Amino acid sequence: MKTENMYYNQQKRSEVKEEARRLRRKFLRYQQAEIVYSLSHKKLMELANDAGAIYRMEGIVLINREIFDEYLEQFHEK
Repeated sequence: MKTENMYYNQQKRSEVKEEARRLRRKFLRYQQAEIVYSLSHKKLMELANDAGAIYRMEGIVLINREIFDEYLEQFHEK
């Protein structure tokens, strides 16, 4: 039983690490960015466009997280 728990925990840790690595990417597809930033598609695209963080190539839309995060900081309330 302990071996099974260790396997489950190790597998779960690997899954969490992979998810964290994926979310730290410099560029996100808009579907991923919607999840990370908890924004609707329309609002995300509007803000990303205003920030100049959108990259389009051959039907793929990417959002540069660094540019977008910097832009979002202007909305930070103290």
